[in-house]
Amino acid sequence: MPVPVPRQRDIPAPEGGPAVPPVTLAPPGPASLTLLVIGEDPAGGLTVPEILDADGHHRIRLRSARNLTEAARLLTPDVHCVLLDLSLPGAAGDDSGDGLATLREVLRIAPRHAVLVLTAEADADRAAEAVRVGAQDFLFRDELDGRLLSRAIRYAVERKRADIAQYKLAESKLRAQENARLERGLLPTPLLEGSDLRFAARYRPGRSRALLGGDFYDTVRTPDGTVHAMIGDVCGHGPDEAALGVELRIAWRALTLAGLCGDDLLSTLQEVLEVERPCEEIFATLCTVDIAPDGRRAGLCLAGHPAPLISRPGRPARLLPYENSGPALGLLPRARWPRRQVELGGTWSLMMYTDGLIEGRIGEGRERLGQDGMVEMINRHLNDGLSGESLLEASVTEARRLNGGELTDDVAVVLLSRAAG
Repeated sequence: MPVPVPRQRDIPAPEGGPAVPPVTLAPPGPASLTLLVIGEDPAGGLTVPEILDADGHHRIRLRSARNLTEAARLLTPDVHCVLLDLSLPGAAGDDSGDGLATLREVLRIAPRHAVLVLTAEADADRAAEAVRVGAQDFLFRDELDGRLLSRAIRYAVERKRADIAQYKLAESKLRAQENARLERGLLPTPLLEGSDLRFAARYRPGRSRALLGGDFYDTVRTPDGTVHAMIGDVCGHGPDEAALGVELRIAWRALTLAGLCGDDLLSTLQEVLEVERPCEEIFATLCTVDIAPDGRRAGLCLAGHPAPLISRPGRPARLLPYENSGPALGLLPRARWPRRQVELGGTWSLMMYTDGLIEGRIGEGRERLGQDGMVEMINRHLNDGLSGESLLEASVTEARRLNGGELTDDVAVVLLSRAAG
């Protein structure tokens, strides 16, 4: 026999009290569900039968509120579902009398709760409109019984939980797409118009699902015909290091186009690093080359970075000899970076790389690929006829294979090539 909905006996939270944490719509366990009924006179006009769970033992606990102000106080985290009687007088400023303005207010104050609406069978159109507005389901007052209400509550809770999960997934995908577009936009576009040099690059961040890491590179041609190329590595693998790498790359391009090179450029970059780095322990290694307009000579500066590799026709690839290189940027104040002149010849390929390529392990032991292993690997690929993009792709792929899986450090490789005409 139907019994009146009991009034909530709990003392409501005082005005201005601590904020109520958001409700968590986890799948119901053995504990009872709690239903908040909102109606003008739930103890008199609205009656609901005693509700038992499917096993016939666990009751669905009922709370009731006569208006939205009282409902807001009773919306504690343990409330799983709200049942709104659409006959409740409309929200302030609503003269339609259809109850939908009240429903919208309920959805506003209970964005993470499942919501059911209760109306007369003659108001089927209004009930359907309520679902369109945001309710999980509707019930007809004349057909209400305990079994139907119990099933409707559980359905509404599960549907709301699914809706929230779907929303979070869509939000996550949108954020990932925006981040991907941003990171792709931060990758450099080489400025080589008018040069006979060919450019290739490979970039693989060490962070999972990231597009940018702490490695950075760039290549530009200045109006005098000199081609300037750079590759660098900020210590660390997080988003702060990736952001700092982008800042250093952009600063390098601006300073290079402004006419700086060699020690003057690196000194200014160190000042940028010191201002922008999140802590004093952060440093960056750098390798810069400026290739003469005739393509036969280059100036080389190293700031704690491994030396480039050069290959020429008929000769095995080798590391460029370099002594007295300067320290990494950010380690020593007022440091100097000597510039060494390098003879390239007529036809050549110059490969710059970060240490992520050479620090991968070989098999399950502690031995690493190292520079000697890299040179051997490159020569093997050159003997197989690889060049340009295919050479870089094969080298990075083999380094991963030798490591037994994904390389943990960021990897950047840049290849500049010239064929004598």
